Amino acid sequence: MKLDSNNHSVFLLNYHLILCIKYRRKVLTDEISEYAKGIFERIGENYNITLSEWNHDHDHIHILFKAHPNTELSKFINAYKSASSRLIKKDFSAVKKKLWKEYFWSQSYCLLTMGGTPLEVLKTYIENQGKEVKTR
Repeated sequence: MKLDSNNHSVFLLNYHLILCIKYRRKVLTDEISEYAKGIFERIGENYNITLSEWNHDHDHIHILFKAHPNTELSKFINAYKSASSRLIKKDFSAVKKKLWKEYFWSQSYCLLTMGGTPLEVLKTYIENQGKEVKTR
């Protein structure tokens, strides 16, 4: 496992972000998804965010990305949703017909942390801190 680092820390912060289209409208095509992915990568540079994996269905996207400890995730997500919504509606006129208001993304989102260790292993490790480890 390769860890990231900056001047003062070593870290590995992986996140899984799920964004849904407003009203779950089925407007995502491969072309729109690739366009949205490019916007994510460009805006992510300003927030120390690196895209790891991207995929979509017709009404939502799944994004796996890495971030730095000082990244303000909610600010990044809001900046991304705002910019991508505006640009997608500007450059893909067919979307406007299915989403008549200014919104492209649903207001809510799902953001999950993705650790390198299974949760049960980590819980056991923490529970056993300070206890003598028995060897065979």
